[in-house]
Amino acid sequence: MTISNALMSRAETVDRIRQWHLSGKKVVFSNGCFDILHAGHVEYLTEARKLGDALVIGLNSDASVRRIKGSNRPVCSEADRATVLAALRSVDAVTLFDEDTPETLIGTLLPDILVKGADWEVERIAGAKTVLAHGGQVLTLELLKGRSTTGIIEKIIQRYS
Repeated sequence: MTISNALMSRAETVDRIRQWHLSGKKVVFSNGCFDILHAGHVEYLTEARKLGDALVIGLNSDASVRRIKGSNRPVCSEADRATVLAALRSVDAVTLFDEDTPETLIGTLLPDILVKGADWEVERIAGAKTVLAHGGQVLTLELLKGRSTTGIIEKIIQRYS
């Protein structure tokens, strides 16, 4: 797979998931900003991919990240973040969403498994009710301790201030 094949519109992602389902594959979905990719992200995505046959990432658009994280974010553009994610061996597809949560996207894609970090309670995970109502699973994965984009940004500011 080339990187360009992993970056998809919402309609292309729906078609790809339909193809995977027709061939009996289990689709895993996760989402996030993935602003500065770090070891915690890579480990999390690797573990998420092991739960099924294909991993789809819903990536917050730049506007969405700004609303959630503040005016100084994202550090990396949505195009750059999508390119880096799509280059990971564990990621099969990346699609952008502009809303504050991926609720609508998840309802459109209907993955078999929805995954978030263990810092999220299942009841608070956007799209969980929809996935469960369609017979899917909602799972949480432990995160690599001490790794976060916010922590990296703070460290850079402290070091160079």
